[in-house]
Amino acid sequence: MDKHYSPNRWLLTASLAVSAIVSPLAQAGTPVADKNPATPLAADWKDDTISPVANPMYDEDPIIRTEARPIFAYHRIDPDFATGKGEAELYALQLRYAITDRLAFIATEDGYMHIHLKNGTNLYGWMDTAAGLKYALIDDAADQFILTPGFTFIIPTGSDHIFQGHGNGSWNPFVSAEKGFGDFHLQGNVGVRIPDDNTQSTIFHYSLMADYKVCDLFIPFVAANGFTVVQSGKAIGLNSEGYDVIDFGSSLANGVSQMTVAGGFRSRLAKNVDFGVSYEVAVLKPYGLTQNRFTFDVSYRF
Repeated sequence: MDKHYSPNRWLLTASLAVSAIVSPLAQAGTPVADKNPATPLAADWKDDTISPVANPMYDEDPIIRTEARPIFAYHRIDPDFATGKGEAELYALQLRYAITDRLAFIATEDGYMHIHLKNGTNLYGWMDTAAGLKYALIDDAADQFILTPGFTFIIPTGSDHIFQGHGNGSWNPFVSAEKGFGDFHLQGNVGVRIPDDNTQSTIFHYSLMADYKVCDLFIPFVAANGFTVVQSGKAIGLNSEGYDVIDFGSSLANGVSQMTVAGGFRSRLAKNVDFGVSYEVAVLKPYGLTQNRFTFDVSYRF
């Protein structure tokens, strides 16, 4: 059995993540109350915002919240990719904890992936793990605007059967912002994945999402997610990268940009429970790994 499939390895990773959450809980106490009289307004407009469904690992929204978010993605591989036509399923769980009203711990990447190729090959294993912090630098309730820089570190804990666990890890500094116009919201995120060695690629990523609250049960959105290889890696001779799912370390992808567009909706099933679904399709060639993808999630906020 591949060492990356060991349940003990996964349990250790989960234990570290839980410890990272519990420790701030024990030390932080009750978040400091915002003495700004505009706080009720800020809470109102932010309560009507939604988290991105498409590109959930890199399009981190700027809102500080505590939540658990299970995710399922069904992914179709483009027929022109090196592996040929195929499908993949991803099962993941994201965790966030608001240490204060401005600072949050975030665990954005983990999970298990199963890849089925048309030639009959089956690949499966654990994803790498990513965790970090984000801080609301500007939180302007009156103008319905929030700006939040942050970072995650991608730990190479995954299985090499699905192109994970390579290199010495990667940093992902980012900045996220959102502007509200009543029931309409614009949210964007820019960042760069920077590996600790030259095995993986350095990838600039950028996302934009617009949503409109028709009612609690129907909050439609459209989104675009782009990825540009700033410096190619040295791991494998491909001419494209793996979007938000995999950093192949492609040696022939320097300067290559890939993009998906997505549409979908969220439903607010309860005050603290959102269900989300998105359909995402590649629009820039080389399409590489992705032809299209369905993503489903449930956000439980506490």
